[in-house]
Amino acid sequence: MLTSKVIMVKTKSGKILKITREHYLRDDIKNGLHDEPNAMDRNPSLKNSLLDVEHYLVLDTNVVLKQIDVIHHDVIKNVIILQTVLREVRRRSSPVYKKLRTLIENGDKKFFVYTNEHSIDTWAEREKGEISNDWNDRLIRTATKYYDDCLKDRNQRAVLLTNDKANKEKAIKSGLLCFTIEEYVENVVGFPELLDKLARQASDGIEVDKTVSYPQHLPLSQLQIGIKSGKYHQGKLNISRDNYLEATVFLQDDGDVLIQGRINLNRAVHQDLVAIEVLPKKEWSSPSDIVLDTELQPGADTGEDSGKYKAKNVNVNKSSLRRTGKVVGIIKRNWRPYCGILEDSGSKEMTKHLFSPADRRIPRIRVETRQAAKLIGQRILVALDSWGRFSKYPQGHFVRALGEIGDKDTENEVLLLEHDIPHEPFSNAVLKCLPKADWVIPDDELAKREDLRYLPVCSVDPPGCTDIDDCLHYRDLTDGSGLCEVGVHIADVSYFIRPNSALDEEAKSRGTTVYLCDKRIDMVPAHLSSNLCSLRDDGDRLAFSCIWKLNNNAEIVDTRFCKSVIRSRKSLTYAEAQLMIDDKSMNDNVTIGLRGLNRLAKILKKRRIDRGALSLASPEVRFHIDSETHDPIDLQTKELKDTNSMVEEFMLLANCSVAMYTESEFPDCAVLRKHPSPPQSNYDTLINAAKSRGVVIETGTSLQLAKSLDDAKIPGNPYIQTLLRIIATRCMLQATYFCSGMDSEYLHYGLAAPIYTHFTSPIRRYSDILVHRLLAAAIGADNTFSSLLNKHEVQLICENLNFRHRMSQYAQRASVALHTQLFFRGKVVNEEGFVISVKKNAVQVLIPKYGLEGTVFLDKTTDGAAVSVEQMDFVEDECKIAVRGRVLRVFDAVVVEISHDKSNIQRQRIVMKLVSPTIPLISVPPL
Repeated sequence: MLTSKVIMVKTKSGKILKITREHYLRDDIKNGLHDEPNAMDRNPSLKNSLLDVEHYLVLDTNVVLKQIDVIHHDVIKNVIILQTVLREVRRRSSPVYKKLRTLIENGDKKFFVYTNEHSIDTWAEREKGEISNDWNDRLIRTATKYYDDCLKDRNQRAVLLTNDKANKEKAIKSGLLCFTIEEYVENVVGFPELLDKLARQASDGIEVDKTVSYPQHLPLSQLQIGIKSGKYHQGKLNISRDNYLEATVFLQDDGDVLIQGRINLNRAVHQDLVAIEVLPKKEWSSPSDIVLDTELQPGADTGEDSGKYKAKNVNVNKSSLRRTGKVVGIIKRNWRPYCGILEDSGSKEMTKHLFSPADRRIPRIRVETRQAAKLIGQRILVALDSWGRFSKYPQGHFVRALGEIGDKDTENEVLLLEHDIPHEPFSNAVLKCLPKADWVIPDDELAKREDLRYLPVCSVDPPGCTDIDDCLHYRDLTDGSGLCEVGVHIADVSYFIRPNSALDEEAKSRGTTVYLCDKRIDMVPAHLSSNLCSLRDDGDRLAFSCIWKLNNNAEIVDTRFCKSVIRSRKSLTYAEAQLMIDDKSMNDNVTIGLRGLNRLAKILKKRRIDRGALSLASPEVRFHIDSETHDPIDLQTKELKDTNSMVEEFMLLANCSVAMYTESEFPDCAVLRKHPSPPQSNYDTLINAAKSRGVVIETGTSLQLAKSLDDAKIPGNPYIQTLLRIIATRCMLQATYFCSGMDSEYLHYGLAAPIYTHFTSPIRRYSDILVHRLLAAAIGADNTFSSLLNKHEVQLICENLNFRHRMSQYAQRASVALHTQLFFRGKVVNEEGFVISVKKNAVQVLIPKYGLEGTVFLDKTTDGAAVSVEQMDFVEDECKIAVRGRVLRVFDAVVVEISHDKSNIQRQRIVMKLVSPTIPLISVPPL
């Protein structure tokens, strides 16, 4: 049956367009009640004291959106998900939609999707004057009535769960069984823990604290008017890692605004999109520049007026004053489930408890649970529900337990969740996209590709690498030109991952592979990442090749790109490749090729540095993991060899070549990577630190900065250049992906490259897959598709990739911190280090041996007494602090005691105490 929908659309110019859409209705749509694929159980087993019959559940949209954690519980089965609900959930919440799809794909849950809007039995036309929400509710009631009628012969019922009062009244009036989610859950037989998972609203019996009164949030309509007029501004709230009562809001094209204090933060949570009002200039303030110790974070309930928050801002330098504002409304909450611990209330009878998040920037959360005795001592997951004006803490609900505090697997799970790293097993839909285990390259595919299996191709990677993205080859040409040929061969992942498939959507969502110290979270399933796509030396592989002809001065004479088939001769580690290069007795084709590559790479690197490319530094460590316990047994800084640089140079060259070619062929939709030059103010810390020791750093251009860092010397301190490069790294802006049609600034500042992209790691970066697709289209090796050429869609993907890349970096750092703690458990050692930064009450110290950085506090004596202000003299411009007559300056060599502190069960940490130089009552004796 065919019906039609007429939609009236108003264009930007004000014209009204009448759009007619055909709507097909069928009478043969499966309803999941009979013997058919994905059918529900014949006899649903869930018992509820409100009902004396077997029943199936029908959920309305808001129940799914608000109570997904209840629905996720194993006991909730045999649920009818209507097309109407699925469509609305997808429109309103991508995270909830993804969770719902996972439940639908889980065969054990028996969630059946019924396409009610295309069934002749359940479709209803929208009535004149009926608002969209009421129409959706009517469609849901109609579908519930249809199921109820189908079930009468089986003496079963369909039960509608809705928290919409009007919808419930109409459902009951029409003879349906209908309950609120709370009514239904409170009466489920045998599963009292379901009550803990209920999301509570601000009005659901939350305790009112008469001492707390936050300003009312302005309605969205008022905020929009204010933003348009310039009275208010919108931006994302970023809470300080060092002070949970201080935040900044970045305004597009207008810089940061400082927000300080509970009242001015006004119940906004880290990463919320907020509307702010800038305060009058007389109320502007400066950021706190004191380092807060862990005990003074949210776990210790210091108030806004606590001395620690206010004391250090008494003498405000007017030159450091910044625009300060207050939150007047919430545009969009960006809440997620948070990891942490349940605080021990001291009473087994209490059901209301405080939850302390692992992330210091998140406020403590009030939760209601009857499982407190079991959950104390465990990491748990809690979701935020609401935050009322008269409540000191936001309200949330328990989601699930993660495991014992301190257990390595539990802590790994915490850091993955806290950094929003997708790490669930790949779904069946994704796995169905993979080739069979015995897949071999089809003959017709071989015929399309350039056969490069005769070349002396090899890979050079870190030890233990199984996801090998890239191979190289070198050979001298015998045509009398005096040129050589160099090829970079990259795994052709895009051959296996086709656009818009489930595998493609999953890879796009994950964005990048995440490398933790003891595990890897793959972007694509291991069958691809470690087998079919990995360019191992065990057979033929599909590749995308970039091949140059170069002269003896490493200048490009010719470049070509092709889809190819290769066969790697050797899979080498950096150390193995270096040994082959250095061993004069080895003269096989691969070794000769490595020597040629190494010679050219040194020329390429010098040319880059002469152009102004920066050689920056960051402390990197490698853990040696016990093969049985998987605990770290040794820790050392990574050693870089010539072969590291050799591989890097040719990967950079390939990325630049591909960037130039794809941008020339597709100027509006090329995926590029830029690194903007930092504002000069970013260099203040670096310049002041160097100046305090008589070193001049020029920062006008990247070339001046690079030369200044190369020339920096302090007598008796051979580590000074590394320290300066580490500080310089922290002055940089982040490199980001972008679509060429959406930005005109292409420069990569750190590489001194006018244009750059990522092409060389498609196994572990989705950006590279996009670049491969565009390059394949440019050389006629594959077809284009609409979203690949839509600059707005490409830019949205780039923004997700930037977020995923950033979170991956944070997760990797957190993994290093976790394993460092595990390594130092039960150990107390003295190590040499260097002061890398000076604060009002502390110095930051870098330990070169371990690549470890920590804070040495100077505001307390060894017996716990506070050091008075008169005994401390901090001179910011000179980067020094005098404590009890002893001066510590940036770049000073010190000896510190390193130990593991587990006294704070929530945040165990590495503690550093000063050993040398000796400061009375502050330094500890050497071991």
